[in-house]
Amino acid sequence: MLANIGAVQWRETGRLVLDNPLIQILLTFTITLVVHIVLRAVIGMVVERLAHQHQYRSELDEYKRAKTLKGVIRTLVAVLLWIVAILIMLQQAGVNLATLATGAGLFGVIFGFGAQSAVKDFVSGLCIIGENQYRVGDIIKLQVGSVAISGTVEELTIRITRLRDLDGNVHTVSNGTPTAVTNLSYEYANVNINIGVSYDADIDTVEKVINQVGQAMLQDEKWAADIFEPITFLRVDDFGDSAVRVKALGKVEPAAQWAVAGEFRRRIKPAFDAAGVSIPYPHMVVQQVASQQGIKK
Repeated sequence: MLANIGAVQWRETGRLVLDNPLIQILLTFTITLVVHIVLRAVIGMVVERLAHQHQYRSELDEYKRAKTLKGVIRTLVAVLLWIVAILIMLQQAGVNLATLATGAGLFGVIFGFGAQSAVKDFVSGLCIIGENQYRVGDIIKLQVGSVAISGTVEELTIRITRLRDLDGNVHTVSNGTPTAVTNLSYEYANVNINIGVSYDADIDTVEKVINQVGQAMLQDEKWAADIFEPITFLRVDDFGDSAVRVKALGKVEPAAQWAVAGEFRRRIKPAFDAAGVSIPYPHMVVQQVASQQGIKK
């Protein structure tokens, strides 16, 4: 008999606790938070597995694509999950959702005019991700009006792209704003170098030296992994006022073009010096003319 009374009391206490709106809201919040954490982990594993099954040119491309998709899908799922949770918590707090929806209808019409840019950003973000225009980790240039913004993609969401430039500045750009996108690190990059040599230089010697330096870099363990095709002499590009301009070209790993080009320039100068090929540079001759008063003295 006492056991039955105790059981009834426990059930009554439990019912009173669970009927408390504050307790219900806390339970909903806790359950939503746990589901959010679990879904983040599951999404990460599923996306990585699907990305691994797809054929990418390199592990870096696979990593970039997977990281981008994980961020976007996690954001979308989190937004939807918490919207549902907030609606449930409002209902548990005693808010009439039907009345709220009626009032929100008028507000939605007013707000809709100001949300057109957000919709544009959302659609543009879907296109960027769906078409694989760029990924987290890519180096891109965005044309925003008359201003070009370049940098490494640190974050890509449905609405914004966040870049960090060479000076460390962070640029946040709405996805619907740029009129043109240039990906400087997609699949491969070219090293495109113009070099001015003296008119007295033998072009055959210039070509030979450029090709030798390019081959030496390809055989160097430090640089071989970044080079797909060695830097070679391409053509005589122009006749300048004081130099013959020649062009050298090579194909390298994405985002490695600047480092490879810098190392090539560092090596080509002593190689030209050893071969007797000079690189002209502008000269300025300053003459000091004595004044008439100085001459008389």
